[in-house]
Amino acid sequence: MKTNIHPKYYPDAKVRCVCGNSFTVGSTKESFEVEICHACHPFYTGKEKMIDTAGRVEKFKARMAKKVSVTSAKKVRKTNKK
Repeated sequence: MKTNIHPKYYPDAKVRCVCGNSFTVGSTKESFEVEICHACHPFYTGKEKMIDTAGRVEKFKARMAKKVSVTSAKKVRKTNKK
């Protein structure tokens, strides 16, 4: 390796999860926080969680309904012009 071009490596970097779990890994950061880890991820725990905090499904359905109403209104205008 070339000298003085690589970031400092921390072999015992602390990782803290929002669930309260903490563990060490090797990283170029001394410590960092994550939102999900092996202790709380549904794949590893076997517990499925439905997270829709922002109401994304409802927002999507509202956008699609609006799109359908706008395109049908445009078709009505085109047929009335002829």
